[in-house]
Amino acid sequence: MRTPKTPKSGPVLIELDDTQTISPADAPPVPEVAAVDATGAAMQGAISFAGRKRSRLARWFWSLLMAIMGFVLSVAAYDFVTGLIARQPVLGYAALGLVAAFILVLLVIALKEWVAFARLRRVDTLHHAAESAMMHNDLTEARGVVDKLKQLYRGRDDTRWGLERLAEREADTFDVDALFAVTERELLAPLDAAAIKEVEAAARQVAMVTAIVPIALADVVTALTANIRMIRRIAEIYGGRSGVLGGWRLTRAVMAHLVATGAVAVGDDMIGSLAGGGMLSKLSRRFGEGVVNGALTARVGVAALEVCRPLPFGPKKRPSVSGIVKRALTGLFGS
Repeated sequence: MRTPKTPKSGPVLIELDDTQTISPADAPPVPEVAAVDATGAAMQGAISFAGRKRSRLARWFWSLLMAIMGFVLSVAAYDFVTGLIARQPVLGYAALGLVAAFILVLLVIALKEWVAFARLRRVDTLHHAAESAMMHNDLTEARGVVDKLKQLYRGRDDTRWGLERLAEREADTFDVDALFAVTERELLAPLDAAAIKEVEAAARQVAMVTAIVPIALADVVTALTANIRMIRRIAEIYGGRSGVLGGWRLTRAVMAHLVATGAVAVGDDMIGSLAGGGMLSKLSRRFGEGVVNGALTARVGVAALEVCRPLPFGPKKRPSVSGIVKRALTGLFGS
């Protein structure tokens, strides 16, 4: 009986017909990563929260609530102190002294807040008087504004040299625009530079925190606190020191100014090119959001300059938001 032959093992040759050589040039292109839709949600939320107008009903509600709470606490403290004096005179009078000291501290805080409101009102009055002088082209009114401005900055080390230069040059001006231009150049230019540095620092901080911290609520809180601190510092630079209540009221005024002028959009002033189509936003949504939030912070800063500055900006004197954003964010993300 014949056994079947076992096929020999070995390499098998497969002949292919119509073989084609593929070169790298024939490979399909790598699809481009779509740009991240960065909208600056943190700053948009902070602006809408601080700039919204409260209704009269809400103001009455909070006013009455605070009045009731103050009345209840006062009666409770009175009953506690009088009852303690009746039971233990020594402890009762010690508690009375503590309550008196607390009331004294509250009065000092209220006095400081009143002084802060007065300074803010003084700067705001100067701003409106300067606008009126420019509108009426009244040199006498303009000189009165400059005199009040010199009184406001008298005694400050950072304005001493500017006041001396202004005193030498203001007598040679016989035009409202020329007088205000000299005042801006000699007196307000160093203050403008210091205020712009504060804006750049705040924009850099907000952009960095937004890009690094992944928690959504954290960037909103950081944006709001950084903007409040920036606005307070700008007010202090221009002579309008503000307390806690004054700072919050000033922040609401700046945010309302932003909303009224329509300066909270993302598309203009180079912000769209920075965040919407830039390589940074294509690489990471957080980086894109950081750029947009930093740019919106710069806009808040420019609005704070316009609100807190005792003189309105002259023609072509208003700081550029795009320039502030470039200086603030250059090198921050390695760009």
